[in-house]
Amino acid sequence: MCNLYRMTKNKDEVAAWFDAVNELGGANFGEEVFPGYPGAVVAEGKLTQMSWGFPLVMKGKNGQPLKPKPVNNARTDKLDSFFWRYSFEERRCLIPVTAWAEAEGPKGGKTRSWLSRPDAELFAVAGVWRNSDEWGDCYSMVMTDASGLAAEVHSRMPVLVDKADWGTWTSGSPEDARALCRPWEGELALDRSTVPWSGKGQVGLL
Repeated sequence: MCNLYRMTKNKDEVAAWFDAVNELGGANFGEEVFPGYPGAVVAEGKLTQMSWGFPLVMKGKNGQPLKPKPVNNARTDKLDSFFWRYSFEERRCLIPVTAWAEAEGPKGGKTRSWLSRPDAELFAVAGVWRNSDEWGDCYSMVMTDASGLAAEVHSRMPVLVDKADWGTWTSGSPEDARALCRPWEGELALDRSTVPWSGKGQVGLL
């Protein structure tokens, strides 16, 4: 499950890479993106800013509304649920990523392990998006079973979309898009760091 990723390329590079219209304007992003924070997304042919995570509205013990929780990962086997269905069918996007992190190690001493594609400095992760009353436009990654080196650190990983399949994911039928929700068959690189894991922000998987 991905709760932290890097996007270290500049806006113009990303727009050119995805052949998208750059609508980020003066938006300024950190190189590391956490749930609930803004990130760059390619949707409807445009590179734009959205918040990472769909808001999940919850209530306290006494029925009082609580601060929404960002659900930043969508399981492939849950895409037909009410929470994800209409976004998957009608609003799929590509998330530009240079690497994503998983937490490894003992409780209280977890560190960041970074995964990337050695054949691509920048790659696309499958995403879905929608508009929300709480945070405006927001997006979530789509997760599948982990494969290769990714399986050494977690049971799930983001759906990586090959360049040849970008159009199918964003504009194809739901059936064709669903066929892309599979473990990555290409090579991966794993960099186990000594940087402590940060639980910055709330996270969620549905």
